[in-house]
Amino acid sequence: MLQVLSSAWALLLGMMLLMVGNGLQGTMLGVRGELEGFSTFEMSIVMAAYFVGFLGGSRLAPEMIRRVGHVRVFAALASFISAVMILYPVLPSTVAWGLGRVIIGFCFSGVYVTAESWLNNSADNSNRGKALSLYMIVQMVGIIAAQGLIQVGDPAGYEAFIIASILVSISFAPILLSISPTPAFDTTKPMTLREIMRISPLGCVGMFILGGVFSAQFGMSAVYGAAAGLSLGNLSLFIATFYIGATILQYPLGWISDRMDRRLLILVVAAAGGCGAVVGFIYGTDFKMLLVAAFIIGGLSNPLYSLLIAYTNDYLEHEDMAAASGGLVFINGLGAIAGPMITGWLMSDAVFGPAGFFVLIAALMFLMAAYAAYRMTQRAATPVDETGSFAPMYPSSTPVAVEFAQEYAIETELEEQETAAEEN
Repeated sequence: MLQVLSSAWALLLGMMLLMVGNGLQGTMLGVRGELEGFSTFEMSIVMAAYFVGFLGGSRLAPEMIRRVGHVRVFAALASFISAVMILYPVLPSTVAWGLGRVIIGFCFSGVYVTAESWLNNSADNSNRGKALSLYMIVQMVGIIAAQGLIQVGDPAGYEAFIIASILVSISFAPILLSISPTPAFDTTKPMTLREIMRISPLGCVGMFILGGVFSAQFGMSAVYGAAAGLSLGNLSLFIATFYIGATILQYPLGWISDRMDRRLLILVVAAAGGCGAVVGFIYGTDFKMLLVAAFIIGGLSNPLYSLLIAYTNDYLEHEDMAAASGGLVFINGLGAIAGPMITGWLMSDAVFGPAGFFVLIAALMFLMAAYAAYRMTQRAATPVDETGSFAPMYPSSTPVAVEFAQEYAIETELEEQETAAEEN
C-alpha cells in the first residue's frame, strides 16, 4: 500500500479533489434549481445532460489523448470545467445549465480516462489490486467530503460554485507537476452489443437497469432532497449516506460473490435494494428512516456494477474481458441518460411528487431481481471454482478503469490457478 502511495500519491490526491469538486457542483445544482423555481422535470433534463456528455467523453477522450497527449488534454478540459462551474450561478437557465452539464460530463469523463490510464501505468502485478482499491476509496471519500462543503456559504450565492471551481483547478497541480512519466495510451475496441447480449443477457440488461438506478442517485438525490424540504445539513448527510453505504458494503459483497452463484447474489442484492427504496417511499418523512433507505440503496446498488461485470466475465475468455467491459460500460451509460428524466417525471406533482425518486429505484431494482430469477431458469450456473475473481468498481468509472480492473481480476485468477496446481 505504501509503495502505491509513494508512486501515485499526486494522482490520487488530484483525483480526490476532482471528486470533491464534481460532487459539490452536482449537489449544489439540485439545491439551486429549487431556489430558482425550476420544476423537477426541468432539473431531470439538466441532470441527464451530464451523462450524455460523460458517455460521449468516454468514447472520444482516448482519441484526443492519442493526438495531443495526456498533459494537454488535462489542461484543456480543466479550463472548461472551471469556467462552467463559475457560470452556473451567472446563467440560471435550464438551457444554459443543460449545455453546461454536457460540457462538464464530457470534460470529467476525459479527465478520468487520462488519470485512470496514468494510474494503471504506474501499477504492476504486485500492487495493481491495492492501487485499484485506493482509487475506489479516493473516489468515495471525495464525493462524501463534497457533501460537507455544501453548507459553506449561501446556496443562493456564488461561494459553493467558486469553491468547486477552485478545487478542480487545484486538483491538476499535483498531477501535472508530478515527475511520473506520462504513459503510452491504448484501449481495447469494445465488443458489439449483440455479441455481449448473446454471451450474457443478464449482464447487458442488468447494466442498463443499473445505469438508471445510479444516475437517479448521483443526479437526482439533491433534487429530491430540495423538493422534499430537507434542510441543507440533512440533505448533505442524506446524499453522503448513499456513498458511505457503497464504500462499506462493496468489499464484503465482493468476497461473497467469489463463493456462490453470482446470479443468486445479484437477485438477492437487487431485491434488497428495492426493499430499501420502498422504505424510503413509505417512511420518507422520517429522516432517520430516510438515511436507512439511502444506506441500503447506495450500499447494494453500487456493488451490483462490479457483480454484473464479474458475472459476464465468467462466460468469457481472458482476452475478451476488456473488450466486453467496454461494451457493458456503454450500455450502463445509455441507462444513465434515461434515469434522471424518468425520475423527474415521476417526481412531478401530477404523479408521485418527491417520493417518485424512490418509486423509480424500487421498480428498477425489483425488475433486475426478477430478470436474474428468470435467467437462472435458462442455463446452469457456472461452478464456483471456475468463476473469475471480483474486482471492485463504481458506476462512475470509465472504460479505462474497468479495463484496469479486468487486468487485476485476470492476474488474480491466474495466480489462484497456479497456487492450486502447485498444491495438487
